[in-house]
Parts: sequence; C-alpha cells; structure tokens
Amino acid sequence: MGQTLAEKIISEHAGKNVKAGELVIAKVDVCAVQDGTGPLTVQEFKKLGKEKLNNPERTILFIDHASPSPRKELSNTHTILRDFAKEYGAVLSDVGAGVCHQRLVESFVNPGEILVGADSHTCTSGALGAFATGMGSTDIAVAMALGKTWLKVPATFKIEVTGKFKEGICSKDLMLHLIGMIGADGATYKALEFCGDTIENMPMSERFTLSNMAVEAGAKAGLFASDEKTKEFLKSRGREDKFKTIKPDADAVYERIIKINANEIPHTVSCPHTVDNTKPVSELKDVKVDQVFVGTCTNGRIEDLRVVADILKGQKINSGVRMLICPASKDVYLQALEEGLIAAFVEANATILPPGCGPCVGVHAGTLADGEVCLATQNRNFRGRMGNVEGSIYLASPYVAAYTALKGYISEN
Repeated sequence: MGQTLAEKIISEHAGKNVKAGELVIAKVDVCAVQDGTGPLTVQEFKKLGKEKLNNPERTILFIDHASPSPRKELSNTHTILRDFAKEYGAVLSDVGAGVCHQRLVESFVNPGEILVGADSHTCTSGALGAFATGMGSTDIAVAMALGKTWLKVPATFKIEVTGKFKEGICSKDLMLHLIGMIGADGATYKALEFCGDTIENMPMSERFTLSNMAVEAGAKAGLFASDEKTKEFLKSRGREDKFKTIKPDADAVYERIIKINANEIPHTVSCPHTVDNTKPVSELKDVKVDQVFVGTCTNGRIEDLRVVADILKGQKINSGVRMLICPASKDVYLQALEEGLIAAFVEANATILPPGCGPCVGVHAGTLADGEVCLATQNRNFRGRMGNVEGSIYLASPYVAAYTALKGYISEN
C-alpha cells in the first residue's frame, strides 16, 4: 500500500513504515518558538534538568509577535529568550528580523524534514515538502531536549486543484474558498496534501499561503511535493544542496479527495468573526473599512507587496482609510526598498511597519477602535484578534486589500 507525503516523511523519522492513525516517536530536525510561547517553553525545558539542547544550531527563538516590544512586561519576556539563547547556544531571531514562519522557510527548513514549533502556523513550511506542525510549549521543550517528539500520524485529504485562475485571483482566494467549503474544523488533525496542475504551476510564495492557512481548517499540516520550484527557491536562499525529491506514492490512500476548478474561484473574503464565513467580494461592496493591513506570515512576502504596489502606484489611499504595510522579514523589506515598493507605499500615504507580526496578533501597531472595520491579508479574524473585541476583521488577498484601500470599501477593482 502506497504512502501519502505525511506518512513518507514521518516514516523516515520514525525508522519504520507508518500509516495514518499510528502513534509514533519521530526524530525532529528543527524546533521553533516565538515570544508569545517561548518563555513557557524555556521554563519547561529547564524543569527537565537537561544541561544542553539536543541540536542548538536548529533550535530557533523568534522575537516577532511584539516586535519591538510595546510594554515592559513583554520586554521582560524577550529578555528570557535572549538569555536562554546565550546560555544554551540556540539561534536567536531578534526584533526586526521578521515573522518566524517566513524566516523558517527563508533560512532553516528543508524538504523531507520535520519541524515542530510552538505556534499554530508552523505548518507554513509544509510548502517545502517538510512535515511542519504546531505543538504546545511543553511538547516543544521535550523536542528541544531529546530531538524527538510523539505524534499520531494524520490521515490525509488530497486537495486537487486544476485549471487557471482568473485575472487577479491567487492562492489566498483558493484557500478561503476551500475553508468556506469544508469549515474551520473540516480537516481537524488531518494533513492537507495539495496537488494538480494549478499547484504545480504555482510559485512558492503562493504555496506558502496555502500551507500557512491549512490550520485554519483544523489541519495538522499542509503539504506539497518538492519539485523544481522548490529547488529554485532553495537555490535562491543558498540551500540548493538541501533539496531532495519528496512525493506521494501513486497508490497512496487518502481519507478524502477534494477537487477544485481554479477557474471557478472568485475574489473571496472571510467575514467576521470566523475564517469559514466566506463570501465573494461582489456581495460585500457596501462594506466600508477604516483600516487595511497588508503583511503577516500569510501575505507579507515580496510577491504580495509587488501586487499592492502595482495597484497603488501613482494614487492615494482613500482619505477615510489607514493603510498599514508590514514586510514579513528583513530580507523582504530590503528587497522592497531596492525595488522602490516602499517609496510607492509612502507616496500613497500608507504607513510602513517593521518586519514582524504587527497588528495581526493585537498586541500593538494597529489595534482597532470600537466599531472599526479592518480588511487584512492575515489568516485569522476571530473577535478580538487585532486587539479589540468591538472591532471587525475581514480577510482577503493583497489584490483586494489594495483596491479596498483606494476605494474605502471592500472592492476588487
């Protein structure tokens, strides 16, 4: 019997062939925490009495959620991570370096590996052909100490996408459409395996968006076979030697197969206050917005910023709208500067934030006022996500975000 991508990767790390539903102990290649979850991980690690990390070079501590810190309490938690990195030799990704999930794909994760992170969107790295998944802080502490973790091998949903997107449609629309189809808990503890000619032709930036939001359908992981696009991405990051071919067997067994025609996907928006509350933009054109936010681990890559800059160039955002733009990493920020994108944003009256999570987590930089509406390129819109339970969040693509900023209401042109 053939294996899915999840089964193949976990088998290699468990030292035996595994199938969906099995409980296994598997070796871990990369461990990651961020400033929200990291302090508890550090506390739990120290309780284990271990004098050293199993693999310090591939244990990364990210300061990205409150970056830079807006309060002394958060500054103190940052100190905990900095001190731990110095004491144990872990890698520190400090203020301004960027969002952990973007940094992980840029610099740390490779095809065929297992990444565990104390953050639900760790699944982003699955686009590289890695089994990447979020876990609790205590589980990550154990993985940091032992280089192993335990997990149940997830069953897999095969998401087969064929055809060509209409003009302006992208993987964010596809993912919101899929979540609207199956529900926010429709793939709980499953692996989503993306395939089909649409996926094969999709650039890595778009694949990262799909993997990133797999967890918004409840999934344990979002996986892609590694191919020439994966190889080119790794080459661009100086890791071409880390490429390996990872693909499912032709006779792999899937719990469910979902087929989607890319040509039928409209500009799609998630409405408050759940990601699966989706509607086409055409039904939302009377929704006025107060703030537009472009960035995050979902859509803060250079390709996303180019889309927005192309639409904004030579124009001004609506006088009733605040537009915040936050590059996902320092490298994205530098490239945006070199290409003149930052200048285009500033000239359009947008505000540029330092690389990091920014308003997405509601800690600082863009908290909504009571009754305000924000359209964002992030991945979650539950009540209070952006710091105020009286605010409303709509999720959309960078394309829709740019036109919305210009018009002052949700728009696709």
